[in-house]
Amino acid sequence: MNNPLRTLLKKIESFQGVDGPAKAVSTKVSEIPGPGTIKDVLSGSVIGHALHPMLTDVVIGSFISANALDVIGGKESHTASERLIALGIAAYPPTALTGTSDWADGSVGNLAVRRVGVVHAVANSAALALYGASLAARRRGDRTRGVALGFAGAGALGFAGYLGGHLSYVNGWGVDQTTFDAGPADWTEAADVKGLPEGELVRVVVADTPVVLVRQGSRVQALHDRCNHRGGSLAERGKVSGDEIECTCHGSRFSLSDGSLLRGPATQPQPAFETRERDGLLEIRRYS
Repeated sequence: MNNPLRTLLKKIESFQGVDGPAKAVSTKVSEIPGPGTIKDVLSGSVIGHALHPMLTDVVIGSFISANALDVIGGKESHTASERLIALGIAAYPPTALTGTSDWADGSVGNLAVRRVGVVHAVANSAALALYGASLAARRRGDRTRGVALGFAGAGALGFAGYLGGHLSYVNGWGVDQTTFDAGPADWTEAADVKGLPEGELVRVVVADTPVVLVRQGSRVQALHDRCNHRGGSLAERGKVSGDEIECTCHGSRFSLSDGSLLRGPATQPQPAFETRERDGLLEIRRYS
């Protein structure tokens, strides 16, 4: 089926013109702020999932409610429409900030996310400008112009939302990278214990699941190798310190013992596995 929107998205995903500036911006945003409390708040680590979608509801809900009142509210709703637009404008900066933070993390090495994200941001900025002009026109007494600009803003907002949905549901931006790969539920052979060097990260594949192992004395710890935040390999990019492992891609930290989240920007614990030794072989299974 020939879908014009799908054709447009393919063109956006292949548009190389934004790559240079987008890479520079995403690199800078990823550095400021670095891992820590501010980044955890922006990413949603403190609430258990991304903060950005929650804030978009405030912006979209306020703007579209103002449009609805313009159609069905009557004269007595004029002030309410203006207040709703003002609320959407006030909620826009933190919404854009959280979205930019998420995009910067997800766009590294993913050109489709990088390019679509840029257009998504431009469309949202256009919507903000149109609603801002709408509010200014209303306050000058030019309600007809204000309403027209508001509906133009709704069009830009709808297109931006469409692109946001594509980023999440097609490009997998923001999705837990281990959701569909939980690992073995029953004890499954993973490695020869004698072949595991002390303190080093070793990647193995167990029942099609990538697993990172680290032997610390007589105990072997096992986590899903794919960081749930953006999919980086912990065996390749991980750094162990005591009972913690850090994914150096973006700075997320997890407990080696049970995978619990110690620092974002990840929002979920890392899947961890029980381990046991039988006849010199290491077996693992996911925690129930």
